[in-house]
Amino acid sequence: MTALAEDLAAWAAGLRAEAVPGTVRRTARRQLLDVVGLCVAARATDYVRAVVAASDTAGPCTAIGQAGGFDMASAALINGAAAHGEDFDDTFEGAPVHPGAVAVPALLAACEAHARSGADLLRGLAVASETICRLALVAPTAQHRAGFHPTAVLGVFGAAAGVAAALELTAAETANALGIAGSMASGIIEYLAEGAWTKRLHPGWAAQSGARAARLAQAGFTGPRTVFEGTHGVFSAFGVPEITPDFGPLTDGLGETWRMADVAFKPYACGTICQPFIDAAIVLAGQGVAAADVGEIRCNVGEGTVHRLWEPRAEKIAPSTPYSAKFSVPYCVAVGLADRAAGLAQFTPGRVADPDLLALAAKVHYDIDPENAYPASYTAHLTATLESGRTIEAAQPHLRGGRHAPLTDDALAAKFADNVAFGGWPAERAAALAALVDGAFEMDDPAALAALRG
Repeated sequence: MTALAEDLAAWAAGLRAEAVPGTVRRTARRQLLDVVGLCVAARATDYVRAVVAASDTAGPCTAIGQAGGFDMASAALINGAAAHGEDFDDTFEGAPVHPGAVAVPALLAACEAHARSGADLLRGLAVASETICRLALVAPTAQHRAGFHPTAVLGVFGAAAGVAAALELTAAETANALGIAGSMASGIIEYLAEGAWTKRLHPGWAAQSGARAARLAQAGFTGPRTVFEGTHGVFSAFGVPEITPDFGPLTDGLGETWRMADVAFKPYACGTICQPFIDAAIVLAGQGVAAADVGEIRCNVGEGTVHRLWEPRAEKIAPSTPYSAKFSVPYCVAVGLADRAAGLAQFTPGRVADPDLLALAAKVHYDIDPENAYPASYTAHLTATLESGRTIEAAQPHLRGGRHAPLTDDALAAKFADNVAFGGWPAERAAALAALVDGAFEMDDPAALAALRG
């Protein structure tokens, strides 16, 4: 029988740039713009500096916002960490993975390293993001329940398939790349315990590992064909017994229905599932609810979100680091109500330590709603009980920035400009970078990407 990796590989190897639908091309371009802006925003952060300092192999590839050139793996690692570092990057509406922060770094590095065209970049990005999104639908929540980060585990396969497509590997070589990638999948979620930096590393690690898997396959190295469905395959190794994988979404309608069309672009600089709660908190503020008036806020939530975004409670109501605050619904509700915003400025050491804000976060609690649609959709429902005894409700029925309320091109361009400015670059340079991204899929020489360096 044909293995699933072989079916996926046949599609990836046969895809031509001219066959990529306009909607997918637009999504890929938006991913590229978003990631470039986020990398510039994070270029001088302590965690990016640490990754750059640990990447001491020179080469032809660009680490966005950094001086000099790096080898393919190092550039992919740096850009992936920078793109995902503030958790402001795109996410898939259907299962919580971040395709852009893996796909864009892997494909930029591979195309620069191997002098591939803009058409190859487009093809690779489409294959990488589509692969990640489809894999995320096979066993939603299973990786999280097993203690792993889905972007880290599944992203490596997207990077492997995408780089294989860009480098024009054969279907057999691409299947081997996927098989090899299975032994490179990794990424635990223990960062949640105290806001450590490791989650930031995961997309970059997946990007560089997938690129390396593709190169190994190109050189003749082999991997297991049954890497997905096998007894010891990825969904067995990174799953839980109570969730049975459904492999239909991996290949059903492949090449006809594009799942990456449901990629959502975030309006807030925090975890995906926190975002609707911020919108609902802003609605409460718009109804005249002030922080000082609140006695308690109760949130209806999906059970699968509790262990990551609500517990341990002591950490969630008083995050020990700004990064930890990005994965705390109590903090995000509090800052949404108090600031009516949740951008990069709301996740600084000073803001996260504000005693009034933490006192408000301590008043935010959860109730598990068995009817909650998570992970198929991300919603929020808040009930605020005021000190006066009055209750006010607010709801957000979908993820803003997703398929039901996508960010406009103008809104995404404004986010890009703000991120570039946050990274210390002037508006003129932001405009030049936006123009470079706009023409990236038509470029003949990837050397133009050097304009993204610091």
